[in-house]
Amino acid sequence: MSNPPSSNLDLDRLLQLIISREKNLQNISFSNTHSSTSFHQETENSISINIPTNSNKIHEFRWILTALAAPESGSKPTNLVFYGINWEPTMLHALTSMLERSSRLEHVEFQKNVFSENGMWELSDMLGRNRGIRSIIFSECGIESTGALLISSALVKNVTLEELQIWEDSIGSNGAEELSRMIEVNSTLRLLLILDRHSITAAPLISAVLARNRNIEVHIWSKDEADANLKIVEFTPETNMLRIYRLNTRDSRRIVCALGWNTTVKSLDLSGIHLKSNWAKEFRQVLEQNRSLKEVKLSRTSLRDEAVVQIAAGLFKNKSLEKLALDGNRFGGIGVEHLLCPLSRFSLSQNQANTTLKSVAFGGRRTRIGRGGAAAILRMLDTNHTIEALSIIEDSSLRPEDVVGMFRSLEKNATLRYLSLGGCSGVNGELVMQTILGTLQVNPWIETIDLAGTPLQIEGKTDVIYRKLGNNASLVPENELLDNVPLTKPKCCRVFFCGQDLAGKSTLCGSIYHNFSYTKIPYMDHIRTLVNPVEQITRTAEVKIKSIQDGDMKISIWNLAGQHENFALHDIMFPSPGSPSFFFIVSSLFRKPLNREPKSLEEIEDDLLYWLRFIVSNSRRAQWQSMLPHITIVLTHSDKVSSPADTLNPALSLIQRLREIFQGFVEVYPMVFMVDSRSSVSVSKLTNHMRKMSMTILQKVPQVYQICNDMIEIISNWRSENHNKPAMKWNEFCELCQLKVPPLRIRSRRDNVEKKRRAVANSLHHVGEVIFFQDLGYIILDSMWFFGKVLSQLTKLVSGNVNTTIDHGFVSWLELERILRGRLKGQIPGMASKVFYNLEADDLVRMMLKLELCYEEDTGKNPKPRLLIPAILKDDQGRMPTWNLSTRDCVYVGRHLECHDTRHMLLTMGFFPRLQVQLHNKILKLNEQKGATYALEKDLISITINGIEVRVEFGAQNGNFVDVLACSNKTVTEVLRLFSQLIMPTIHNLCPGTALSEYAIRPDCVRYLIPPTFRRNQLLSSLILKEALLSMPADSMYDYQHTWSSAFNGNRLLLHSGFDYARNLLSDEDFHDVLHRRYWDLHRLAAELTVSIEHTQEPQKVEGNDGEQKIEPSLLSIAKGVELILQRLKVIDQEIKDLKLEIQGLKYHEHCLLVELHRKVDYLVNYNIQLEERKTPNMFYFVQVQNYSKRLVTRIISGMTALRLHMLCEYRREMHVVEDQVGCELLQVDNEAVKSLLPYMSKFMKLLTFALKIGAHFAAGMGEMIPDLGREVAHLIDSSLFYGPAPIAAGVIGASAIARIGATSTNAYPGRRCSRNPGQDIGAAQQWLLDFLKGQRISTGKDIADRFALWRVRYLDNGHIAWICQGHKETRSKEIAEIPF
Repeated sequence: MSNPPSSNLDLDRLLQLIISREKNLQNISFSNTHSSTSFHQETENSISINIPTNSNKIHEFRWILTALAAPESGSKPTNLVFYGINWEPTMLHALTSMLERSSRLEHVEFQKNVFSENGMWELSDMLGRNRGIRSIIFSECGIESTGALLISSALVKNVTLEELQIWEDSIGSNGAEELSRMIEVNSTLRLLLILDRHSITAAPLISAVLARNRNIEVHIWSKDEADANLKIVEFTPETNMLRIYRLNTRDSRRIVCALGWNTTVKSLDLSGIHLKSNWAKEFRQVLEQNRSLKEVKLSRTSLRDEAVVQIAAGLFKNKSLEKLALDGNRFGGIGVEHLLCPLSRFSLSQNQANTTLKSVAFGGRRTRIGRGGAAAILRMLDTNHTIEALSIIEDSSLRPEDVVGMFRSLEKNATLRYLSLGGCSGVNGELVMQTILGTLQVNPWIETIDLAGTPLQIEGKTDVIYRKLGNNASLVPENELLDNVPLTKPKCCRVFFCGQDLAGKSTLCGSIYHNFSYTKIPYMDHIRTLVNPVEQITRTAEVKIKSIQDGDMKISIWNLAGQHENFALHDIMFPSPGSPSFFFIVSSLFRKPLNREPKSLEEIEDDLLYWLRFIVSNSRRAQWQSMLPHITIVLTHSDKVSSPADTLNPALSLIQRLREIFQGFVEVYPMVFMVDSRSSVSVSKLTNHMRKMSMTILQKVPQVYQICNDMIEIISNWRSENHNKPAMKWNEFCELCQLKVPPLRIRSRRDNVEKKRRAVANSLHHVGEVIFFQDLGYIILDSMWFFGKVLSQLTKLVSGNVNTTIDHGFVSWLELERILRGRLKGQIPGMASKVFYNLEADDLVRMMLKLELCYEEDTGKNPKPRLLIPAILKDDQGRMPTWNLSTRDCVYVGRHLECHDTRHMLLTMGFFPRLQVQLHNKILKLNEQKGATYALEKDLISITINGIEVRVEFGAQNGNFVDVLACSNKTVTEVLRLFSQLIMPTIHNLCPGTALSEYAIRPDCVRYLIPPTFRRNQLLSSLILKEALLSMPADSMYDYQHTWSSAFNGNRLLLHSGFDYARNLLSDEDFHDVLHRRYWDLHRLAAELTVSIEHTQEPQKVEGNDGEQKIEPSLLSIAKGVELILQRLKVIDQEIKDLKLEIQGLKYHEHCLLVELHRKVDYLVNYNIQLEERKTPNMFYFVQVQNYSKRLVTRIISGMTALRLHMLCEYRREMHVVEDQVGCELLQVDNEAVKSLLPYMSKFMKLLTFALKIGAHFAAGMGEMIPDLGREVAHLIDSSLFYGPAPIAAGVIGASAIARIGATSTNAYPGRRCSRNPGQDIGAAQQWLLDFLKGQRISTGKDIADRFALWRVRYLDNGHIAWICQGHKETRSKEIAEIPF
């Protein structure tokens, strides 16, 4: 609460208040008075002191200042203000002492104070030493230039003062210069405010701030003639804005010179300043040097043409300015032309000079744009793609026609967002309004059009324009973008002419082309003798494409060059699946037409086979096929055949055989065309066939968007209007869609039809009309130009027809650009030098990279490194291949990949060059493989990666295989892991529709690098090797060996025969996979055994020779025992990781299963001991004799004939087939026999299969009667088979098949129950056997011995009876006793 003013308070009371710690006075003001000292407290922390400064009262002022600076003082002021003080030396000394000792003082202000020169020097000296004051103000103190000099010298030393204000003083130019020097040194000052009577102080101060990039807020004021305050300069670092209000020409030049390297000013406003051309010259340098200036306003600055020319020149090099306002000036059409020149392009090959400027404003009542300026505006709107805002203000020189032209130019402009024509008199008339509405119909990107003050706005006609602008900002529903696009059949079809060199394709294409033209004179019939020489002269190794318009159908004839060097490009040209296309395979009947040497049938077959396999292989690359490829075979030079019947008939038989071979892969037209390519009459039938086939194909293929058919004609018109350009950029395609195709037009700024446009472009690519490089943003419109002129340059590099330096396949990027540029310019009719207006040679190189025809050498940061082109690689014939990493401890691993169906498919000539590129790019992307090396030769890739040296070799002769060889100190598993993770996926990715079989190559062939020709018999199928391991007992798996035959080169021995362990041919993962498959085989067998007889009873225990006791053995107990063992196998599979230990564990459990198996077989053998006192054996089987070999009959079917019954030797745990057993013939199997025998045979086969799976020698000798023991047979028995006429002999029946046999056999007889007692099944079989033997008059032991070589014996230890062979009878005589019959 403030105290009331008191004029009679004495000094002691004031001093007591200052010293008192109860009051902390922070704001103290002193004012001069002629009466006694007085004070009043304005607030709790503020006090105003009136003190006399005459000679009698000076000591009181000193006491007060001393009290304020005293350490014991309770007041620590932060702000001091002095009003009207005339500083005497003693008073100033007290002041400086107090200021130096006041630690909290921050703000000092002197208003209308009087300082002597010495006093000013003392004050400035204190200010130089002070480290606490943050702000100082001098207002009407008359310091002038001298005081400015002293303050400047003090602030050079001061490092804490942040604010300096000098009000109502005249420091003059000298004082301003001194302050500018201080600014160059002082970096702590943050605010400078000067109010001087003259504006001359502004230039030095602001120039210093700008030149030194100081973040000082500057406000400089002056006085006008009426003594009113006028702002001269304002600079605020927070907004980075410099605003100059009033300045003469000389000072404005000085300030603009300081902007050259300035980084703090982003917005410069000189509106209203009178500027001249000399200033513009300086500003040109600023535009060329400055990198931070974003916005410049030069409105109403009286700039003329010469000045604008200078500013425009600066824009050519400027890379930062975004907004430029030049409205209200006095320049004309010349200035407009120069201003817009850096923002325009004058040819397609020219780049826009300035691409950063986004907004331009000009015009005004004194501006005369004129015709030249209007033309410059139209050119800028046509070619500029960066300006977003254009303002032409209050112009009266533009006519309505000029405004119409501007808006029509905006139809193609997709970047302009804001257009202002405010006050322009030319915006007038119905034509202008309709043009604006038409532009907004196709250009939705314009957000704002300002027509204020124009005749249209005055007449009230702009509302419809603003409504349309609002509609252009609305959201288009997503379903309108993708739905309701009509489909139709395509209208263009491609015909690919395939054939070897000299097949006559070019002549045939020419004849067909002329036949379609309906000329009346037979094509070249009268000059047939001149054709052959012309053909030989004009032959070129280039792809040729001819287009024929037949009504509303377009047929494109693609003549694939038959030269060998072009074969690598054929894969790229192959049509995508479902594309409307078909093929003509052209083959000549003669080797060389000139010498009339006929081809053999083998040569014709080779020609046709290559192209048939090529077509099948490429067509199978797709995941789906809407239809099979259609092929027509054409034989040329038929006119030169002397005896047609002898030559043509064998050829036709050959083609018919090929048609049958490739049935289901391609559709071969049944008629073969034999033509004379030079005769229009001979070719007419083929021409009609092409027309009809094209119509058929267009009906069969999937439909395309109707827009695509429309776009074909639109693109053709576009090419004719644009110098027949062979390519267009994506933005040109989008522009064409916007202007010419309403369904693909963007209707709103929030509209998104990009997806639809890309779909149309892809559809055009699909039908073969264009080649769409989506990632590169280019569309190739002329396929013949691209394949025949661009990519053919690679073939010229191969043939050496181009003068360039090739270093082991590497070509300089710039050199290839030079070749493309030099070979293409001026060589294409109708294109002249305009080929590269919108397509650079650099873009063509990147297309080659995209097509994987070459790859970039990894050379770090070089943007254009050398390129390796695999197609130009050559064989290194002089060097013998060797391993660089070969040591004694190295392992050698090889894999051979071969087309599984070599009859119908092959690895094309383009496969391996693309593999060379893909592998390189894949290795390059692996960051951890920085030390990898990669080298190429023709048909060879050499890689060293992670200590593994790899060679990938291609069998180019027959195109069916790839060999991957490796040498390394690492394990076989690590090498094969590299194969499976890096190389094999890349190979399979390049031929997704071609199945490849994998073979292991003999390690010695890899070690000594035996050529592929001589290691053809040194291969082992990986699948067969695994199947062989699966068919073996566990104890033989680890040591299984594969034996290799010898390798010969003619009669010279290259490698002796030898062997390798399977574990050295497979990886650990492959070996574990084999073990796991064995484990799951056992698991399935056990599970199926359980399911098939789940309702059977437990077997009873056999005791002695109790005649009435019947044993009822069951397979259920076997299955339960198997389940327990399999549970232990699961534990082992989880815990044991070492391969040998895992095999040992599997071996142990197989042994346990084998013991259980023999025990249960004994139950079966001894079933029903009292039945006829075992007068016949129990274990019998049937065989069928075929081609002097026996095959086990695994299923019994009614009506089977010519079977023989045999019986096994039943000696316990050593059951086997009896050699030279005569057996008994079964003439025919009836239904009753099937009912009795089928359950028994099902169980017998299950036991046999189970024993074979675990490697047991149960029923030894039966294996040779069962084909393919390692493979399960999945043939099932159904009800119809029980009455079939023929026997079925199969291999070992798999578990799943066995389980289903039981089910089907039960279903065959509806009256039979699904679960009979096992004893009944076996009893029925034994009863049938007794009846059958009696019918064959076999009733005594002698008869059985004669027919089956078996004798009845009894085991001495348990009394069981068995029928055994002579060998067991002799060797086991001490364990058995023969029972006479």
